[in-house]
Amino acid sequence: MKPIRSMLFVPGSKPNWFSKIPSYNSDAIILDLEDSVPVNLKSEARNYVAKAIAPLKEQVQRVYVRINRGPYGFDIDDLNAIVQPELEGILIPKINGPEDVDTLSSIVSEIEYNKNMEIGSTKFIATLETARSIYLAYEIAMKDRVIGIAGVSPKNGDVSRSVGYQWTPEGLERLFIRSKVILAARAANVIPIGGLWQDIHDLKGLKEAALFNRQLGFLGEVVVHPSNVSIINEVYSPSNEEIAYYKGIIEAFETALKEGAGAVLYEGEHIDYAHVNTAKQMLKFAENFK
Repeated sequence: MKPIRSMLFVPGSKPNWFSKIPSYNSDAIILDLEDSVPVNLKSEARNYVAKAIAPLKEQVQRVYVRINRGPYGFDIDDLNAIVQPELEGILIPKINGPEDVDTLSSIVSEIEYNKNMEIGSTKFIATLETARSIYLAYEIAMKDRVIGIAGVSPKNGDVSRSVGYQWTPEGLERLFIRSKVILAARAANVIPIGGLWQDIHDLKGLKEAALFNRQLGFLGEVVVHPSNVSIINEVYSPSNEEIAYYKGIIEAFETALKEGAGAVLYEGEHIDYAHVNTAKQMLKFAENFK
């Protein structure tokens, strides 16, 4: 599956925004039925979103939907409306453990069967918003259908309330949480997704936070405003300088091999097979965004 650098939330209750989605250049779109939609508009939003998925897919958009979840389970009406062949996946909100993935998967499997879809074709990205879900990140990431886990930690959001930390822009209080999500995702071979920056006008802060997240090991982020997409795409794409550096590593190493050496100095650094493998991986990753 192609990597996801950016995932843009679009409120499901704003159908007049849907036509603008292709111009945002987000790698994936999250049509939201949950927190961004007022309670009295939930039904309308569900209908808008269900009708928008196929047309967006035709415009080469990767579409996810964040569904509602109440105290007694996932919203069946949401699922019946949005599960369709053109939907790439579901963003699972407020997941509490791997058992939630099992429950949702069973429901979605029945809907897929009833709609003559391939069972398992609807993928999941699990949003880890509780202390327990973060603690069980690996177990969640290993579940069938899960292609990514989102370790989002916005200011004064669900995670800070559940874990009890006090949010700062520097993010030291969230370092362990984010690192745990990344390790779990990497161990399970799914996409680690970070975010989310709430001050949509502070683009400098957004970029600094995203750069740190990328350095930690995240592969992309969720964003809440179109103005943030281009910055996130830039941060999570290998720069021209990085590409040149990795190509240089490979060329220098191949020259060394021809001369009978298994290691070489490149720009003053010791390079061997491990570094070359990293360079090849990064260049392959960069090919996705040409």
